[in-house]
Amino acid sequence: MRVALLLDPFGARWAEVRDAATVAIDAGFAGIWTYDHLDGRVYDAPFVLECWTVLSALAVAVPDVMLGPLVLNVKNRPAGVLAAMAATLQEVSGGRLMLGLGAGAGRGTPYAREQEAVGRTADPDPLRRAHVETCISEVRRLWRTPGFLAPDPEPPFVIGVLGPKMAELAGRVGDGFNTSATHPRLRELVELARDAHARSGRDRERFLVTVHTAFDERWLAADSSARTSLAMIGADRLILDMSPPYDRHRIAEAGRLIEG
Repeated sequence: MRVALLLDPFGARWAEVRDAATVAIDAGFAGIWTYDHLDGRVYDAPFVLECWTVLSALAVAVPDVMLGPLVLNVKNRPAGVLAAMAATLQEVSGGRLMLGLGAGAGRGTPYAREQEAVGRTADPDPLRRAHVETCISEVRRLWRTPGFLAPDPEPPFVIGVLGPKMAELAGRVGDGFNTSATHPRLRELVELARDAHARSGRDRERFLVTVHTAFDERWLAADSSARTSLAMIGADRLILDMSPPYDRHRIAEAGRLIEG
């Protein structure tokens, strides 16, 4: 299981993100992720760095590791624009993109205000799921359309999942999913997604399971109960979230546990 770092961009400056990412790669982390938000007030911050711009800069600033959004809101970018963006970032990064994708804000959630501020609606859950499926289909179509840049290789779609319906969708149309490492129904979601993946005619065991949780060293010890629980479900990637100001010394020390 690979261990990656998510750098929360709320209230952070680019130089802070760049320096923390550099320390993380030197320490042995296997990837850098960030959130996709536009309004800092979502988490009581004065601003938030835009996800794709940060990932593009990281593609040049940090070598050799996977990069990804956790997760792109399908309401923030038209599918056609996203297809070109993702193919371009795959080109710039040398094939290191994992394309996290999510359904965006549900009605009555704190995130709805963010979407409404940029002229987007917060939709009912069935419509949100449909948007994700349509987006993936359209992006893949355009990657195969003459005149559009085709990524090489195509980055995997890793779909943000909270419940069983999204888990089924992720397995059926995606290449993997991401959910909380402490989700009370984690094993059930993994099995639902893998079964749907198999029904779609693909290898059940090749479905990517990525999980995220707050930065806590107990997840790094190979013999810890936390890591054992993830190994039992066959998790491929553990993503630890850190908020600014990023503790670079703590990141560096965590590398010793990863190596151990």
